[in-house]
Amino acid sequence: MIAFSDRVRTALTSREPVVALESTVISHGLPFPENFKTAIECERLIEAEGAVPATVGIVAGVPRIGITNEELRTFAEKPIGIAKIGLANMAALIARRRWGATTVASTIRIASLGGLTYNDTPRPLVFATGGIGGVHRGAKDSFDISADLTALAATQIVCVCAGAKAILDLEKTRECLETLGIPVIGFQTEEFPAFYSRKSGLEVDASVDTPDQAAELALISWRMGSRGAVLICAPVAEEYEISPAEIDGIIEEAHAEARSIGVSGRELTPFLLSRISEATGGRSLAANRALLANNAKIAARIAVSLNRLVCR
Repeated sequence: MIAFSDRVRTALTSREPVVALESTVISHGLPFPENFKTAIECERLIEAEGAVPATVGIVAGVPRIGITNEELRTFAEKPIGIAKIGLANMAALIARRRWGATTVASTIRIASLGGLTYNDTPRPLVFATGGIGGVHRGAKDSFDISADLTALAATQIVCVCAGAKAILDLEKTRECLETLGIPVIGFQTEEFPAFYSRKSGLEVDASVDTPDQAAELALISWRMGSRGAVLICAPVAEEYEISPAEIDGIIEEAHAEARSIGVSGRELTPFLLSRISEATGGRSLAANRALLANNAKIAARIAVSLNRLVCR
């Protein structure tokens, strides 16, 4: 059912560290050609840190762990028919032999099936993304809560992110993470990042300064019985930050426009990101690209540390 690229298959067999990457950010998060450049750059950074990148996607109905540059470009150019794959629609789209870009939740599902165990060998999984999904603004009426949260609660992975997407209700998302027992760990920060902004006013459960500390904390969490993820949150670099005072108003305006024209469900996030990019003159796009690259680099370093701790 799941196919591996030759490079990822070799890495798993030889017990090299692997970092999973999502594909929705390529097809539905960033515009072309910036999306393609970012995808290639993230993979390059992971390789430079001594790990193997494994971008996940569904190619003609086949879940793939590790896709070629040609396939990456197809995802990036977004021809009609590349669906946004969540947990609820994944089986149907596979059955129909569709192409699909995987979200955080569906990437975790596919990567864990192929990466947590391979030839019956336990392997800690490391995953890098931009920002996780969570509780949407207005969820008390819409009940719009991302499946990313339940996927994280059910899978023993290290997820490196810049917090949750800024378009969400960050306070409620942070509360849900606590309810689900997902440790929220700041990477060189004492505060939960807010994607475009370095601070949200929300605390993390603990902070670490090095990849080795992050890897050790994750292993302790799982040895103490946790069946879920460890969320490593790294703030966007200062030079790319957009202040909360500026970005919050822009996000509210984008949400109001979405409500007025009836945009919701899987189409909401891409719509909001597009409007935010326009309103910030492309600065949000630059921040998104920068944090994706930073998260990929940190994830690779943690994967190398985990591999050393587990395999020694």
